[in-house]
Amino acid sequence: MIDVQNDFCPGGALAVTDGDAVVEPINRLVARSPFVIATRDWHPPDHGSFADNGGRWPVHCVQDTEGAALHVGVDSGQVDVIVDKGQARDLEGYSGFEGTDLERLLHERDVDTVHVAGLALDYCVKATALDAKRAGFDVIVHRDATRAVDVEPGDGDRAAQELRAAGVQVVD
Repeated sequence: MIDVQNDFCPGGALAVTDGDAVVEPINRLVARSPFVIATRDWHPPDHGSFADNGGRWPVHCVQDTEGAALHVGVDSGQVDVIVDKGQARDLEGYSGFEGTDLERLLHERDVDTVHVAGLALDYCVKATALDAKRAGFDVIVHRDATRAVDVEPGDGDRAAQELRAAGVQVVD
């Protein structure tokens, strides 16, 4: 479960259109999953991706704020581990694998297939899925349980095409 946080849902600082629409399909997925990891953007207040610091994004998902919390609709009782990412000021932190122990956690549990859903398809979902594939996992992205930022119209569709070209299975 990638970054289903308040700041990426309607009313949040970096709201993805219909971002909260991923909650129900994700809850269905996690109910059937033996091991669930949720990632969170967990930025320091001076993160380099923030426009105030020369980056491209508004201030979002600052550590220990309401915006960084998982969306209230997420069945957090099904989450086994939360992996915080994006903590290094100078790294984007799009991928759940960047600077985290996610790969180790998956290997420790003999995971061979990773199901990916969450926000946003064209950034953190894509980066996490591609890194999972590079790490040797079979990867399935659940398109109905993602939404794209679509900074440029069609970014989400292009992300899905890039994922498929890399050998990631994208399903509805």
